[in-house]
Amino acid sequence: MSTPMQQNELPNQPMHDVHRIENSGAVDADGHILEPPDLWEEYLEQKYKKTALKICLDEKGLEELEIGGERSKMSRRGFPATLGAMGAPDLADIQNNPDRNYMNESPYGSMDPSQRLEVLDAENLDAAILYTTVGLLWEAELTDPELSQAYTRAYNRWIVDFCKDGKGRLIPTAHLSLSDPEAAARELRRSVNEGAKGCYVAPFTHSAKPLGHPDNHIVFETAQELGVPFAIHPTFEPQWTKGGRMGTWENVKQLRLTASVTASDGVRHQFTTLFDYGVFDLYPELKVLVLESGGGWIGYWLDRIDAVYSHTFIGGRVPLEMKPSEYFMRQIWISCDPDERTIPALAERYGYERFIWASDFPHADHTPEYVHDLNELVSMFPKEHRRGFVGDNARKLFDF
Repeated sequence: MSTPMQQNELPNQPMHDVHRIENSGAVDADGHILEPPDLWEEYLEQKYKKTALKICLDEKGLEELEIGGERSKMSRRGFPATLGAMGAPDLADIQNNPDRNYMNESPYGSMDPSQRLEVLDAENLDAAILYTTVGLLWEAELTDPELSQAYTRAYNRWIVDFCKDGKGRLIPTAHLSLSDPEAAARELRRSVNEGAKGCYVAPFTHSAKPLGHPDNHIVFETAQELGVPFAIHPTFEPQWTKGGRMGTWENVKQLRLTASVTASDGVRHQFTTLFDYGVFDLYPELKVLVLESGGGWIGYWLDRIDAVYSHTFIGGRVPLEMKPSEYFMRQIWISCDPDERTIPALAERYGYERFIWASDFPHADHTPEYVHDLNELVSMFPKEHRRGFVGDNARKLFDF
């Protein structure tokens, strides 16, 4: 038996220890918010409120998600309490303690726009482009396209409202579900008309159709028409996407570093399907953004698919008019983590304007030392390209 959790007041956490970004004009290209627990109950259309996404308590008082009226199989046993645990030494201490819950553990600036602006000021950030947190979890388990579209509409209405108090420094982006591409295209248009500056999708669909598949082209066409970036962002994924190479869960649960570096494989794979289907020739003004997947891999990736396209029989079977790297330099952007030291060399080769940075604040799978790392990384760029990498590239991409 699950008991729904309600939001009574903002969490009472102090601001984390901050560093200041040394260069002016900085923009965080992928920051996150923690949604209020009752967001979907408040913002869903009446028809869907009984199956709202919500945080509940299990029999032991530990938090779990309820998705479509069913107890989550993936986000359970206290996991929601860890969603804002950037820098936590041990998530188990949070997850297994009923007194440490989603609201209590939410860090300063993660749930309130005025607090987030204070964090931006403290870190010398001009703006943050915002993405969901709880919203990254449900799509792996919800197979109902109609309810999936309702969930995204609710979140998108809320994030636009949230950012209205952000003085133009909190930038909303729309969550789209490709469970119904035509409905997703309509939602993209509605969200942009309401104030969203871009959109993002999960790296899978329950239909198992690749991202580049023609069924999804209506979404690309709409994003191109509206002039907003179309991003691919990692999320929880259904278990069938993982394969069985490592055997049983008893084996897999020990592979923490392996899980970390492969968590974004779905993003990389779906991004590559856009070349397989010739999406960039069909939509030459579509702006594609690869998020939270690291940036260092893109050099190997482009070298390899360029070579395969140019020098093997495979190239003749791929509907491309030029090498994949040329599309990258024309209409693709990628975010990197501040601790990646190969980025300046890649930017020199593929275009300084193609690379942006992201904090992933306040998620536990990224380092809380992102500002310190960013300052070191920026110092490795030529002086004339530092401002672009720190903020102007993202500002131009999202047009604000």
